Amino acid sequence: MYRIPAVRIALVRERTIASSLRVIRSPEDAALILREVIGDRDRETFTVLLLDTKNRVVAVHVASIGSLDSAPVHPREIFKAAILANVKAVILGHNHPSGDPEPSQNDIHVTRKLAEAGKLLGVPVLDHIIVGDGVHVSLRARGIIT
Repeated sequence: MYRIPAVRIALVRERTIASSLRVIRSPEDAALILREVIGDRDRETFTVLLLDTKNRVVAVHVASIGSLDSAPVHPREIFKAAILANVKAVILGHNHPSGDPEPSQNDIHVTRKLAEAGKLLGVPVLDHIIVGDGVHVSLRARGIIT
């Protein structure tokens, strides 16, 4: 007889991050929290802010740590934590180690792909913030996410 494993999936708290903000009211708020998480990392780090129904950050998930100019992501890695945390929405964010937050064509493509996946899953992507040296770009403000 074959024995099929019964599994349980759990969200595990690895650590906490000190932040002066908890509620996201603007792209600037999201950028501030992302800077606290990503800091001045020398590799692209793709992060997801997990939000409740009142746009409070309930958790932060580092989905990918890449290289100098890319951090590969897939919808399953982005939304796995969101689904496990039972959140209402997410804000995506990553850094550009060059310091220039101008989105690449790949950033735009990935953002659109993840926004579509979020719609299908019922976990909307509210924004994608790219942070650089003291500056940031909101892809929602640029009209990439509608």
